[in-house]
Amino acid sequence: MRRGRHKIFIGMAPGVGKTYKMLEEGHSLRKQGTDVVIGLLETHGRKETAEKAEGLEIVPRKILEKEGFTLSEMDTEAIIARSPQLCLIDELAHTNVPGSEREKRFQDVEIILSRGIDVYSTVNIQHIESLNDLVARITGVVVRERIPDRILEEADEVIVVDVTAETLEERLLAGKIYAPEKIQPSLNNFFQRRNLIALRELALREVADTVEEEASNSTFIGQSCPVHERVLVCVSTYPNSLRLLRRGARVAGYMNAEFFVIFVDNPDRFLTREEALHIETCQRLCGEFEGKFLRVKSYQVAEAIAEVAERERITQIVIGESLQSRWKHFIKGSFTQKLMRLIWQKNIDLHIIATDPKVPVKDARGKGVKR
Repeated sequence: MRRGRHKIFIGMAPGVGKTYKMLEEGHSLRKQGTDVVIGLLETHGRKETAEKAEGLEIVPRKILEKEGFTLSEMDTEAIIARSPQLCLIDELAHTNVPGSEREKRFQDVEIILSRGIDVYSTVNIQHIESLNDLVARITGVVVRERIPDRILEEADEVIVVDVTAETLEERLLAGKIYAPEKIQPSLNNFFQRRNLIALRELALREVADTVEEEASNSTFIGQSCPVHERVLVCVSTYPNSLRLLRRGARVAGYMNAEFFVIFVDNPDRFLTREEALHIETCQRLCGEFEGKFLRVKSYQVAEAIAEVAERERITQIVIGESLQSRWKHFIKGSFTQKLMRLIWQKNIDLHIIATDPKVPVKDARGKGVKR
């Protein structure tokens, strides 16, 4: 049995129109002859959403009795028994009530997909596990309901439902998102404009990452298809590498880019104690800039850098013009030319940065160079 296809509608916040868009596509497919049902719909009292659901079959919820309360959850087994071609499921990150067969709604979705049923679902960017801490820093709100990143990565399609922060504010003030008593508290907290702008950028970048991964997997060998910037700084055993690393980190910051640092280690050469400590300092500094440090053993430095750049989908490479010592056999223009030939036609820019005088680590203290 084939696995069902999963399409996720993602947005920066409640009220952007994820559920409405999902229902709209459900209606369109139904008109084309697809057997469509609603597995779970949360309207939150929004009139437009409720009206958009009219005409689509809704699978009744499962009723649960819990400590004297009557609760309801999506009836996964009923959906499987109904066996539609497509099931629309709202709020992917929802936590099921205690006593349910599965803890999270995304787990129910995985069961439905395994039965060959296509699923359209919705989620907000703040519910992605790896972004939880970042969202908390942006908004001051810790989101309890989360989904693993793999759910987004394994989806067959991810659609960002995008509106401007101003449009979302207008919807909130018009009472199209929350009840009147919740409008002002929302504007003072989660729905502050600066929060919405940051969350919008986060949603767009997250989907760009997903698209980039798909593009990378589908391009021909030797081609690269980057979507947003990734900066790779090449460090050596020379003290100027620290300045180069900081410059590269600033470049990454200006471009809002991911940051990588590479050190190519000759397998036949043992580092001195000072050199080893210097590379450890580079690695620590890279971590402080929230970058990824890559230590690669290779006799061919340019080839190793080009290979890593292609694998990590790097768009900007930063090297120092005063690299010497263990790189001195290629710095007289030949290394730069070789690297340029290797990255030609790969959409990678090469930056050559002027750095400190050519003083090796072991001589740095004697020559008064700051480390």
